[in-house]
Amino acid sequence: MHRHFNGLKTAALLGLLTALILGIGFAVAGTSGLVIALVISLLLNGTSYFWSDKIALRSMRARPVSEAEFPALYQMVRELAADARQPMPRLYVSPTMQPNAFATGRNPEHAAVCVTTGITQILDYRELRAVIGHELSHVYNRDILISSVAAAIGGMITFLAYLAWFLPAGGDDDEGQNPAVFFAMLILGPFAASIIQLAISRNREFQADASGAALSRDPLALASALRKIDAGARQLPLPADNQYTTTAHLMIANPLRGAGLAKLFSTHPPMAERVRRLEEMANREVGPVQFQ
Repeated sequence: MHRHFNGLKTAALLGLLTALILGIGFAVAGTSGLVIALVISLLLNGTSYFWSDKIALRSMRARPVSEAEFPALYQMVRELAADARQPMPRLYVSPTMQPNAFATGRNPEHAAVCVTTGITQILDYRELRAVIGHELSHVYNRDILISSVAAAIGGMITFLAYLAWFLPAGGDDDEGQNPAVFFAMLILGPFAASIIQLAISRNREFQADASGAALSRDPLALASALRKIDAGARQLPLPADNQYTTTAHLMIANPLRGAGLAKLFSTHPPMAERVRRLEEMANREVGPVQFQ
């Protein structure tokens, strides 16, 4: 499917992240800023690649669950993974009452799927199975790694904007700060970060809907699940603090309350459009999905 193309996008994003950090670091503080930016980029790239799954799971207070606790969940995940000819992921449950789910992990061998307590209470077997198919498709298409890197780019742009307060600008021979550089970074940095995450996340959600519906062979079940999840997330929105904003872009539906500009920069496409595409897909013959 999209695996190899997404692998190229991941490499490109990692390169963009490094170049962006180095370029901004030099613009903000010359050679000293370049050195600091290099160290930061190496640490950030490593963290994004190897530990993004642990960070996401910890932010949702998720715990691993056994097959004895959730036999139906294990059954559907095992069946879908076998159909895709992929390894069984680790399974987690978050105590959050909002209905939602997400997958994380840099590849199928290091994948984890997390569902909230809320989603297990409102979806039937078919609907939850379709949601799991959606989340597994994110892993198999390498979407999770792309999302983690995109989030890292956004966070680093914002961080470097604030770095301008503390370092001299314009090079080693200049004294004082450059107000123009600082204000440009302060205003445009977070804006650029939002655009990067929005463009990548919205596209990957449509892809995962299609791949997940094909994997589960049940696009109408996924459409029904999305309606319920959307209604539940609106009724029980999560607070927009650091604990949840770092994981929001991974979830199947936006878990945060969105209004005004927040809707414009949502990392998820409109739910009505996702449902419409799935219903159109159901009217066509759903063929098998192949993950290379």
